[in-house]
Amino acid sequence: MTHSEKTPEQLDEQDWFAPDVATFGDRVAASREAAGMGQKALAKRLGVRLATLRAWENDTSEPRANRLSMLAGMLNVSMMWLINGEGEGLEGGAEPTVLPNDAAMLLAEMRQIRTDMSENVKQMARLEKRLRAMMMETAE
Repeated sequence: MTHSEKTPEQLDEQDWFAPDVATFGDRVAASREAAGMGQKALAKRLGVRLATLRAWENDTSEPRANRLSMLAGMLNVSMMWLINGEGEGLEGGAEPTVLPNDAAMLLAEMRQIRTDMSENVKQMARLEKRLRAMMMETAE
């Protein structure tokens, strides 16, 4: 059974961070929590604004390479694991974490909303770019 064939309540901790399930932001948040750090503390250590770290965890923006390297080092995971879920990351528990069906459904819906929001942000950027181009043509 692959990750995508499992129901949300069948996913164990290792599955939650698999490339086809978790996002970059999910892995950043999980590894930050596993390191026992709050968002504010990690943002300060990285030298970024709290809003920037929150945007990374919400998948609305991504860090540059230098910050990604620092982030991976501070959280004791590999850059590749943060990016795509492969490589050295968080250790999954030996026992599966079974969530109540309602909680698992809520998590799945929240992940879908996060994905949709990310797509909407990209669409908005494309539309703004087209609008600017149209306005420049009109001004000429």
